[in-house]
Amino acid sequence: MRTLTTVGPGPAVSSDQLGFVPDQHPTTDLPIANADDSKIAILWTPQNWSRFHHIWLRDHCRCPTCFHPVTKQRLLNTFEIPPNIKPHHVQASTEGLEVIWPSGAEYHASFYPWSWLKAHTYDPPSKSRSTFAESVKALWGAKITKSPPTVSYTDAMDKSDQGLYKWLSNIDRFGFCLVSGVPVTPEATDKLSKRIGFIRETQCKLITDGKFWDFTADLSKGDTAYTTMALGAHTDNTYFTDPCGLQLFHLLSHTEGSGGATLLVDGFYVASLLKELRPDAYELLSRIPIPAHAAGEATALYQPSPRNGYPPLRHDGVSGELVQVRWNNDDRSVMDHLEGELVGSWYDAIRTWHALLTSADSEYWIQLTPGTVLSVDNHRVLHGRSAFDGKRRVCGAYIGVDEYRSRLAVLTERVGGAPRSVWSLGL
Repeated sequence: MRTLTTVGPGPAVSSDQLGFVPDQHPTTDLPIANADDSKIAILWTPQNWSRFHHIWLRDHCRCPTCFHPVTKQRLLNTFEIPPNIKPHHVQASTEGLEVIWPSGAEYHASFYPWSWLKAHTYDPPSKSRSTFAESVKALWGAKITKSPPTVSYTDAMDKSDQGLYKWLSNIDRFGFCLVSGVPVTPEATDKLSKRIGFIRETQCKLITDGKFWDFTADLSKGDTAYTTMALGAHTDNTYFTDPCGLQLFHLLSHTEGSGGATLLVDGFYVASLLKELRPDAYELLSRIPIPAHAAGEATALYQPSPRNGYPPLRHDGVSGELVQVRWNNDDRSVMDHLEGELVGSWYDAIRTWHALLTSADSEYWIQLTPGTVLSVDNHRVLHGRSAFDGKRRVCGAYIGVDEYRSRLAVLTERVGGAPRSVWSLGL
């Protein structure tokens, strides 16, 4: 095992103490590292290089003194780092970059794996930045009906968590997943939901635990979901500042009538069409916020904060990637914040968006039956239903997006055989 070089007093810091597993087949071509007054430049290949500021590297030291190996929290006081700090010594080793920093009368040794530096290069920005639990999204339209993503209830509930990982990975990739063979009871659906995380409590009609919902079309709540009416493609909770992440539906029974087919639309797919066909409309829906409300109950009035709401298309502030679709025209409030010259353009933009959402190419219709649970990413996939008659009972739950993402990230670590360390991406 290699030990980092230290200068002056202080114990040596080994690479395994830093949670780094050396490459068993290291390359013989080491990157070249050179330091100037403000940065360390790393030449990966003659055509590929990165630069890291001294203060950035010192701030990101992951030794046990600077970063807690268990809690994965910073211990170093960032504000005590001299703004003009310079390394005392820089060395490229087989496993990574070694840097010796001045630290008062002593010196401090830091180590940065090459793989970690490549993943977090910022000068120049990485063209393919890796993120924790990164996945490739599969966009889809009506043809998904040929092979919708599905897992079995038995697999999803299995203690090995392999089935659970497949279930959540399907949601991450496609935005939805069916779970077949579920016992036709609210209790079984509740247990299935809690395999992902704790259930989010809302104003919906509830059963005994105060979180899980179970309802019929009796208008017991002031929302058209509690009627027999058709519902167009929409996402839920546009009137919340933080809409739910996942939604689970289980049709428990439908007697003395017909109809009630479920509609799914991939919002990311439709957004990609809009961006290609009408970039001007895409820009407006990415910029202009839409206020919303839930006002059908005398005891509640929900509106997002800030009151003017959020744009239908939300993007990552750094990468520009589309990360959320937020659309429910039925819950839209007064658009009194539109600039006068944009009124016509905005209505034209949402008309184009609506036309793409309701295109036969975009709509996936499925007739749910008792025993099949539909799980939907409410930040991506819009859902709706056709009108129906008869007696219909549905149960389900909301789960927060952070709980869902956390569960998937932990399963990715476990199934992928990559134990969490101070060098895990995203920390």
